[in-house]
Amino acid sequence: MSNDVDFDLSSDQWEVLKGLRNPASTGRLSKAYVVEGLVKLGLIVINDGVPAITPTGRKVLVRGSCRLLDLVA
Repeated sequence: MSNDVDFDLSSDQWEVLKGLRNPASTGRLSKAYVVEGLVKLGLIVINDGVPAITPTGRKVLVRGSCRLLDLVA
């Protein structure tokens, strides 16, 4: 049984997820609409005004890592 869901995220959304993978992140994100979209997808949550990546968001980030290589090129 697989619970994998393929998310078609924009490059801005990938950047936000990458930025949140580090717990020492300042939590300051410039594009509120990107954060709102990721919250709606369940990939991040807002705790006391600070965004944090969810377990689902972490899985998407790890599984999508190969796509991120394409963004760098």
